[in-house]
Amino acid sequence: MSEYLLEVKDLCMRFGGLLAVDNVGFNVRPQEVFAIIGPNGAGKTTVFNCISGFYQPSGGSVVLDGRSIAGQSSHQVANHGVVRTFQNVRLFKHMTVLENLLVAQHRQSRSTLLGGLFNTAGYRRSEEEKIENALKWLDVMGLRSFVNREAGNLAYGHQRRLEIARCMITKPRVLMLDEPAAGLNPQEKKDLQGLIDQLRRDYGVAVLLIEHDMGLVMGVSERILVMEYGKPIATGVPDAIRNDERVIKAYLGEA
Repeated sequence: MSEYLLEVKDLCMRFGGLLAVDNVGFNVRPQEVFAIIGPNGAGKTTVFNCISGFYQPSGGSVVLDGRSIAGQSSHQVANHGVVRTFQNVRLFKHMTVLENLLVAQHRQSRSTLLGGLFNTAGYRRSEEEKIENALKWLDVMGLRSFVNREAGNLAYGHQRRLEIARCMITKPRVLMLDEPAAGLNPQEKKDLQGLIDQLRRDYGVAVLLIEHDMGLVMGVSERILVMEYGKPIATGVPDAIRNDERVIKAYLGEA
């Protein structure tokens, strides 16, 4: 048995003549927070898209707990327990906060079409369980008071939390967060760091993080991969990354 939950090896992604991701590899342990950083255009989101099934990689492997998931569709990858957020929030903005979390539970539902048509006891019980689960996650995220508000009318920071709740309600094994601190104020970023640590600690999820806010990255990550021009240039613990000359030159900046 491998000590790693997620293993990415020699990952490549070509768009015509452009090699956007070039032999990227890293491993994520269970309940680990692993960050990918680098300048804009480094290929970080392309790596996310290859792992989560939005792109089919040109080469390499993606293995989740011994099972290859490379090249599978996004919904198949999600069924295996790898879910993600996006740089731009993608909620059902004209649905309520509660409805967003009910929709997210569709693949876990035990109710059937006939049960819904005849409003059977089993169907009612299943719907009650989904509502209870949604309310639990709204409590975790501090969103219970917005339960009947349209998602598009929430403050931006609350929309970010709802998107994370929508992922977590599916009981993922790997939660992929693509720039979750973008657009947040300093207090919201501090709260986000606490939330990521809580999800890892209390719900047993591994977190794969893309983020430009170095305070958040250094504060919450156990290990960090640095990319430049589609290639990995360093992997290590935060202190090692902070003091790596290649990273300083490529990304963090020289004095």
